[in-house]
Amino acid sequence: MAIFSVYVVNKAGGLIYQLDHYAPRADTEKTFSFPLDLVLRPHDERVVVAFGQRDGIRVGHAVLAINGTEVNGRFTADGKDMLETDTFKLHCFQTLTGIKFVVLADPRQAGIDSLLRKIYEIYSDFALKNPFYSLEMPIRCELFDQNLKLALEVAEKAGPFGPGS
Repeated sequence: MAIFSVYVVNKAGGLIYQLDHYAPRADTEKTFSFPLDLVLRPHDERVVVAFGQRDGIRVGHAVLAINGTEVNGRFTADGKDMLETDTFKLHCFQTLTGIKFVVLADPRQAGIDSLLRKIYEIYSDFALKNPFYSLEMPIRCELFDQNLKLALEVAEKAGPFGPGS
């Protein structure tokens, strides 16, 4: 079981932190030439941005299905907080201030809800209490990085966090 990535998104929708925790080794590597072909096409009464197709790979912006597998989600009062596929689960925790914590994990990984709350605690302790950190700006704090990586290792090995952790 593994936790693949952690993202922190500010209330305006900008990515302020990204950690690729588990990256499997790729047997082949694809390179793309720029500029990519941008294509706007209508889909279900909305416009979808597609980046064309190159080398047999199609990259798009709307997630309707992944590798032919329909995406299933769990809804709460504040919107979708979990997307599930055969290969990964995307978990999202939105705070009252609008900050979103997103974790991509193996579908069999347990304790992700408590991990998200632990990440929020780490964010509060090591980013918000840092006098050099400005709200809504990218997180560049070594203590935040260290404690987040430690929390991810604990979550992968032990499972859920207890109330006193």
